Amino acid sequence: MKLQRRSLPGTKNLSFFVGVKRIMVTEAIDKSSVEVTHKTLSKEQLLGFVDAMIADLSVKGVKAKRGSEESFLFGEIDCAKQLRLDYDVTILPPKKYLMPPCEVLTKFTLGDSPSAEPCVAEPSQIVLVGIHPYDMIAINQIDQVMSEPNSDPNYAARRDALTIIGVDPARAGERAFWGPMDCDSVADGFDLWLCDLGDKYLIEVGSARGEALLEKYADARDATDDELQAQMDARKEIAGLCATGEANFTTAELPNLLRENFDHKVWSDKAETCLSCGSCNLVCPTCYCFDVKDEVDLSMETGQRYRIWDGCLLEDFAKVAGNENFRERRLQRYRHRLFRKGMYQFDKYGQIACVGCGRCATACLPDIANPVDVFNTLKEES
Repeated sequence: MKLQRRSLPGTKNLSFFVGVKRIMVTEAIDKSSVEVTHKTLSKEQLLGFVDAMIADLSVKGVKAKRGSEESFLFGEIDCAKQLRLDYDVTILPPKKYLMPPCEVLTKFTLGDSPSAEPCVAEPSQIVLVGIHPYDMIAINQIDQVMSEPNSDPNYAARRDALTIIGVDPARAGERAFWGPMDCDSVADGFDLWLCDLGDKYLIEVGSARGEALLEKYADARDATDDELQAQMDARKEIAGLCATGEANFTTAELPNLLRENFDHKVWSDKAETCLSCGSCNLVCPTCYCFDVKDEVDLSMETGQRYRIWDGCLLEDFAKVAGNENFRERRLQRYRHRLFRKGMYQFDKYGQIACVGCGRCATACLPDIANPVDVFNTLKEES
């Protein structure tokens, strides 16, 4: 069975300024059109496939956190048996491989002849195994954000170097709600996608790069009609892994629901106990805000400009020159986060920027970060 996948944007030139020096870089994210084919590997063959890649490539994937069998993270995989494709959710999203927590952008010299040189990323190739649909959707969103209107060359370089092998969820986290957010499946952005059929995996080929990986490192056969039907049957059950009954709203309702409730009391009620710690921002797969700082060496001769993760719940996030803060109140910051997820990003890109992973609700100490609670309240009282 073959389908034609929609072609995505390919190579384009990008430019940006560093001081007064303009440089050009080339974005080369391999999103070439490919016929959607379906292959099959037994579970034993899949382990062999991963081990064969590990011998040649840097392979990262989902594994249990040291000292815990029920906390998971993305990290370096030394052997295929380390992989935990039965996980619920990772502590941090995979965006850390595309947007490092701290990244040097420019190095400069001072003195009589000051100069600045850009630090354009030259990442090594990485194969990332085990991404769930909601995290893939989040990466697709950030792909769009980081390429419009001015593309980020460092992000583009890392995205081009990242090969993604995703997998359908086997279970959901306790606070997950990706089913109601329509994030239980994804159509593009990945190179290969796995669906567990019991004793084997059905593999959807999403790109020419993914196809080449299978050809080089695995002995996959074409999927049969019965196996394709089994995949469809399995995916009918996936959305039900989340407690969909807990959400009494639809994603189509969210933008207007928020637009009509800017002054609702839920914002002050929830924000009253907010710690402004930013944990919800830092674990969110669709948050991409960063702060830019300059650091001068003790010699006062050299320095660097770097960016670090930032979040709209932090008190200093909206502080500007003159020590003014246009979102100094916790209520304003708390409300902004939810509006950004359910309305602002939709207005700009046509997508809801919450994928229902539940990480924010898990990380929040006062337990006021769960978007479902807020959206339910607005729907019930609107």
